Amino acid sequence: MDSISYARHQFPPAIIRHAVWLYLRFTLSFRDVEELLAERGIEVSYESVRRWVAKFGPIFARELRRRRPRPSSQWHLDEMAVQIGGKRLWLWPAVDSEGEVLDLLVQRRRDKAAAEKLMRKLLKKQGYAPTVLVTDKLRSYGAARAAIGITARHDQSLRANNRASLFGRLRSSAFRRSDRQSSNCPTGSCFSPESAPRPLHDGVRRMRRNDLKSVLLRP
Repeated sequence: MDSISYARHQFPPAIIRHAVWLYLRFTLSFRDVEELLAERGIEVSYESVRRWVAKFGPIFARELRRRRPRPSSQWHLDEMAVQIGGKRLWLWPAVDSEGEVLDLLVQRRRDKAAAEKLMRKLLKKQGYAPTVLVTDKLRSYGAARAAIGITARHDQSLRANNRASLFGRLRSSAFRRSDRQSSNCPTGSCFSPESAPRPLHDGVRRMRRNDLKSVLLRP
């Protein structure tokens, strides 16, 4: 954070950080942030707020990811049918034992290739192998696990994967709502996992409000 340059910006860094924090932390528009700052005697246009978010938002996000605690070594994998742009696809979520979202993958099929792609993506992103792999009874998981050579214990007992299944149902309902609201969109061009509404805990379960504010408002 100390390496961030605020050169050639009219407003002090504290105001810029606070404006970005307001927009990213709460469900506000750029105009909402403009009005909140105006109430505090700070006259800044919503267009300036938009430029600040576009420039500094990714930098703050990288800092938050760097500070995030390492997820647990128990991975819960699941798959759920979703409608995106009028097409039936499969959403593959992965969470840890505490509900921290590890990754998401959207595939056309529910087979070994899709399961293997999700596992390889997780291994590359997390940088370590799990000690426990919790899934449903889909045989594709076991085949993908054997193909990759993961030696983690594979738990497929009844209701063991409720954590990932619940996340999948929340995500799936969000996709369906978004899809109904945009039935006039061209096929395949409307929604992606990143653009769908997210459950409240997605990606910030361990990041409490004060932690986020301390990063963005750090002098």
